[in-house]
Amino acid sequence: MPKTSIAAVALLAFTAGALAPTADAFVPHQLAQARGVASPSFMSTKESDIVGISEPSVTTEAATATEGAVALGGNNNVIGTDISAMGQATERYKAISLQAIDKVAEDHPQLKPHLRDVKLAGLVFPFKASPYYVDEMIDWESDDVTQDPFYKLIFPTLDMLSDEHREKLEAAHDAGDPANLIKVVGEIREDLNPHPAGQKTLNAPKDAEEDDLNGVQHKYSETVLVFPAAAQTCHAYCTYCFRWAQFIGDDELRFAQKEASSLFSYLSKHEEVSDILMTGGDPMIMKTKSLAQYLEPLLDPDFLPHIKNLRIGTRSLSFWPQRFTTDKDADELITLLRRVRDEGKRHIAIMAHLSHERELSTDKVQAAIKRIQEEACSTVRSQSPIMAGINDSAEVWANKWRKEVSLGIVPYYMFLARDTGAQEYFNVPLVKAQRFYADAIRNTSGLIRTARGPSMSCTPGKVEVTGVEEIMGQKAFVLRFLQCRDENWIGRVFFAKYDEKAYWFDDLEPLDGMELPWDEAGLPKPVPDAVYQG
Repeated sequence: MPKTSIAAVALLAFTAGALAPTADAFVPHQLAQARGVASPSFMSTKESDIVGISEPSVTTEAATATEGAVALGGNNNVIGTDISAMGQATERYKAISLQAIDKVAEDHPQLKPHLRDVKLAGLVFPFKASPYYVDEMIDWESDDVTQDPFYKLIFPTLDMLSDEHREKLEAAHDAGDPANLIKVVGEIREDLNPHPAGQKTLNAPKDAEEDDLNGVQHKYSETVLVFPAAAQTCHAYCTYCFRWAQFIGDDELRFAQKEASSLFSYLSKHEEVSDILMTGGDPMIMKTKSLAQYLEPLLDPDFLPHIKNLRIGTRSLSFWPQRFTTDKDADELITLLRRVRDEGKRHIAIMAHLSHERELSTDKVQAAIKRIQEEACSTVRSQSPIMAGINDSAEVWANKWRKEVSLGIVPYYMFLARDTGAQEYFNVPLVKAQRFYADAIRNTSGLIRTARGPSMSCTPGKVEVTGVEEIMGQKAFVLRFLQCRDENWIGRVFFAKYDEKAYWFDDLEPLDGMELPWDEAGLPKPVPDAVYQG
C-alpha cells in the first residue's frame, strides 16, 4: 500500500472513530505521517524498521532450487545439490505483517473477533508471522484458538500488558491523537525493560577502545556473541521474545554488527574464545552470500585456530524450515556449513529454538533437519524457554524431548522467562518449572538427560534451579551456576529461601546465616576463601 494511502486510511480511521480500523491505523509512525507529526527518536523513519512492516530484503525473493555453482564472495565457490529430487515444491517466503492481518482473518475467520486485540497489542510488541507457521502450526479448528499454544506464541494480545499499561494504551488510541499515541507507546516500551541482564553495558566487548563492535557481546570468557546487521529480524516473531527491542525500529536499542572484519580483529586478540554464537534476530534470515562474510574466513583452519565451535541460534526450523531445503540459496547454505566443518575443522551447531512437539511434526521440518545433519554435517541442539500457556507441562517437554532424540536432535536447555517484555504474562514460577523439568526428565530415556534446566540467563550468569530440599531445617531452593561472569562459581551449588512466588533471580532471598552469590547490582561476589579450603 503506498504511503499516501496508508496515511489516508489512518486519518480516516481516527476521524470516524472506527472500533476495528485497518491495521495501518495502528502503526504509530504512519499515524504521525497522517497528522504531519514528526516521529520521536525511538521510532525509525525507515519503513523497513516500523513495527509490522516487513523488510523487503528478506521477504520478496522467490525460493527456487539452485543449479550449478554460485559464488559466495572471494575465490570460494560452492556447489549446490538439487533439492527438487527430495520431492518438495518450492515456496516463496513472504512475511505476514500487521498490515496483512486482515487477509489472514479472511483465510482463518476464527481470528476476526480478535483483530482489534492483536492490532492494539501490536503497537507495543513487534508482530510478524510466516505463511508456513500460520497455515501449518496453528490449530484454527480448536474450540478457542486464542488458547492454542501456537496462536499464543505468535499473536500479541493486550493481556500481555499490565492493567495500567493496557488502560493507558487504549485511552491514547481512542483519543485519536497520533503524537500522544506514539509517546505513550514509547513510554510503555521503556517500562518493559528492553535490555535485561546488562546486555547494553555489562556484556560489552572487553576492549574499551573497540568502538565498532556494537553488534558483539562478550559475557563469558570462552564465548562471543555476534549480531550480524543483516540478521536483525526473523521469519516470524515470538510474543515472548526477550530481544523484542531489536525489532521496534529504535537504533538506540539495537545490536547490529555491520561487518565481520572488526569481529575477527577482536577475536584475534582473545585466544580464550573458543565459540562464536551467531544470534539476532535470526542469522538464518540472511542470504547465504551475507552469511558467508562471517563463515568463509573460517574455511581456513589456520585462521583463528582457537575458534573451535560455531553456533547459530535460529527459530527457522519452526518458522520457515524451507530455508534449508527449497529457498533460492538453500543449497549454497548447506554446502557452506559443510565446508566450515570439513575444510575449516570447526564444529557447527544449529541451536534450534523448539518449544513444542508439534513444531517437529511436519514433513518440511523433518526434511530440513535431515538435510542439516546429513548434508551440512552439523549438529542440531534444541533449547526453549518454558512459557505459561505454551509448554508449561511435564508432558509437553517429555514428548518434545522424545521426538527430538528420535530425529537426532540433542536436547540442550530449558530456560525461564527473562525479565523483559511480557514476562508477567508468560512467567512460570521457579518451583513449578523445576517440578515440570524433573517430572519430564525422569520419565524419559537417558539420551534425553543432556537437557539442562530450568535455567535463568540473568545478570550474574546462567543459574539452574536444581531442586528443593530442606537445609538446616529450612525449605530451600538448591541452585548452581551453569555459567557465570566469575568462572570460579561455575558448577558451584548455593541455596536460597523457598518461595512459591519467585520467578527470577532477584526474587530470591538468602537462607538464614547465608548469603547469595551476587551483590545488589546482580554481579557475582568473590567465591569465599573457605570454599577453596580442603
